[in-house]
Amino acid sequence: MRRLVTLVVAGLAVLTLTGATTTPWTVDRDASRIELSVRAFGGSHSGRFGDWRGDIVFDPADPDRTRATVVVQSASLAMSPAVASARATSPAFLDAARYPQIRFDLQSLEPLGGDRYTGRARVTMKGVTRRVAFPVDLRVTGDRAHLAGAFVLNRADFGIGTSGPWNRLVGRQVTVRVALQAQRG
Repeated sequence: MRRLVTLVVAGLAVLTLTGATTTPWTVDRDASRIELSVRAFGGSHSGRFGDWRGDIVFDPADPDRTRATVVVQSASLAMSPAVASARATSPAFLDAARYPQIRFDLQSLEPLGGDRYTGRARVTMKGVTRRVAFPVDLRVTGDRAHLAGAFVLNRADFGIGTSGPWNRLVGRQVTVRVALQAQRG
């Protein structure tokens, strides 16, 4: 779930990547999504974070120096079915009351050619920080940028839901998907 945050931050950073100047990009939150999915109880369950913010610094001459920070409010996770939201944000999983924020710090973007990049970041959830690398696709048309990406995180790496009866009923692998739109200026 927290890896979702990582993908979001990377997405925000990539959106600034294609700018020819240091002009900031403003994320269109209404047109953007940070989502996750996890296997549990024999099916797939999805969720979406509704409250997050991001800050981006980008040097167009050196994409490796791109930096971004995305902070997600863990309690803003809304899952389907709704009863899963309370469980996901409970002390056994995200523990939103004790750890209200999930933080993603993009350290670099590496061009792969065309519209593809590898983002390298640190994700912090429940007081645990892990490094992640993930693919990102970015398309820029005029002053609009569209970013999409996904990655898989192991919730146990962050101490999420690792004890109690739910541990065996919820998959360890969480897929995070990000789709962001932004405008230059």
